[in-house]
Amino acid sequence: MVFLMMRRLIFSFIIVLVLSSCSRLFFFPEKRLLRTPTQLNLVYEDVYFETIDKLRLHGWWLPTEKPLATVLFLHGNAENISTHIASVAWLPKAGFNVFLFDYRGYGLSQGKPNFKGLHQDVEAALATVKQRKDVSPNLILFGQSLGASIAITSLAASKYKESISGLIIDSAFAGFRQIAREKLSDLWITWPFQWPLSLAFDNTYKPLEAISSISPIPVLIIHGAADKVVPVHHAEQLYAAAKEPKKLWIVPNSGHIQALNNMKIRQDFLDYLRKMSEL
Repeated sequence: MVFLMMRRLIFSFIIVLVLSSCSRLFFFPEKRLLRTPTQLNLVYEDVYFETIDKLRLHGWWLPTEKPLATVLFLHGNAENISTHIASVAWLPKAGFNVFLFDYRGYGLSQGKPNFKGLHQDVEAALATVKQRKDVSPNLILFGQSLGASIAITSLAASKYKESISGLIIDSAFAGFRQIAREKLSDLWITWPFQWPLSLAFDNTYKPLEAISSISPIPVLIIHGAADKVVPVHHAEQLYAAAKEPKKLWIVPNSGHIQALNNMKIRQDFLDYLRKMSEL
């Protein structure tokens, strides 16, 4: 009787997972902004812009007086820019403009998140930055976690690709279906079904394949050696697939999107940005 109930539970779980559109399990948006740049003593501008499918997105422009470069930041899959701003809040003081925005369905941005839509959002953000008069000539795309993987596949297909000076990805996963399968294998209830269930996840966008087309744009791959959310082998796979120029920083004792909390790595990051701004 117990065995039969467990079978029914597992079967029901699988049906719910598939019917709910598995790709949605990548997105955990929060609509409420929990803080503003003012609370971090940052000068900022609210920016609203439109996507090709007529959604209104929201972002923050963090200016610096004499920009060496502009960083377009793509955050991870949870919450919104108000909780991810710490990843880039220190860049304006170091001489870099920053534009961070919320994908559709996140924060003050309209719509609901999906993979195709997020790629349209990145393209709209690139267009918005390119149109600004106070943007520096050097534009660097920087993404973390989901944002890092989206950065790869978006840049590979972007019409603005030639105007990008560098791509930096932190804690990226090599494939959406691959990371889904690995997460399914972590749970005993889904372990036996990891392969068939993973096929339900959208595999249209493939970071591992796309990264080879980024060259000759320099690529910096950062990953924590102790990352339990996205294992470090994803960074190693991406690095192997990328073409020169490329760099791989595996940061010891660092977890998911935690590498830049290390002050030495942060300084190395700034040095790298300065070199990119000179190209």
